[in-house]
Amino acid sequence: MASLPPDFQFSQASLQDYVDCRRRFLLAHVRRIVWPAVESEPFLAHERQLALGTAFHRLIWQHLSGVEPERLTRAAGREPELARWWEHYLSLRPAALPGRLYPEVTLAAPLAGYRLLAKYDLLALDPDGEAVIVDWKTGGRRPPDDALRARLQTLVYRYLLVRAGAHLNEGTPVQPERVRMVYWFAEHPDRPANLAYDAARYAADHAYLEGLVQSIAAAGEDDFPRTDDERRCRFCRYRSLCGRGEAAGEGAWEEQEDVAVPDLVLDFDQVAEIEF
Repeated sequence: MASLPPDFQFSQASLQDYVDCRRRFLLAHVRRIVWPAVESEPFLAHERQLALGTAFHRLIWQHLSGVEPERLTRAAGREPELARWWEHYLSLRPAALPGRLYPEVTLAAPLAGYRLLAKYDLLALDPDGEAVIVDWKTGGRRPPDDALRARLQTLVYRYLLVRAGAHLNEGTPVQPERVRMVYWFAEHPDRPANLAYDAARYAADHAYLEGLVQSIAAAGEDDFPRTDDERRCRFCRYRSLCGRGEAAGEGAWEEQEDVAVPDLVLDFDQVAEIEF
């Protein structure tokens, strides 16, 4: 018996969880179990870093929506780490982005009988030129380009822009060869990753993603085992539920996707009357 409801929606985060650990996919995205295991130590520092990342994304959204950078700089200045990231953004953000900018935009398309969606930090589209995906990262580590290429985020974001981006591109289909994905790192602003795309990669991504969704949809309750790689359990909130330990993992914080985090006390109401 299939475990997925008919209206299930796939994202890069859910697909990454499935690839990393099928049990985590089942618990988080199908059963939607909230399990209170601490993900990493020290817990308060981890939560704070997540909140800073959320605040940084909000600053950029406000800036791209027309708010003067000086006003945002005053808001960021209350948090030294956020202020440093913001200064890096102002001085070393990706330059000469093409065409029209679409911050915080979502694209979706049908795939194998389900819906695949992605929320982009920024799309820059020129019907006669490039289509650039920009993703802002606030984690401390700058992964190698090969590791970034292998991420489900990279696969899904580039694929879905080609598949569903025409309505943002004046009705012109986005050609794979014109797509470029930029990972920009707040802690390493002078070392962005620029990942090109092409038709062969698009076809391969379609086949892979479609096959992945079909495999998940055909799976039964017993087809979602725990990962064999217990290193993946160190920072998983379900590790105690799965009998993989009680203690949180220790080490450098890594940025995570689709995580609910507390808000920092930043006076954005004094910055602009724009709802995030």
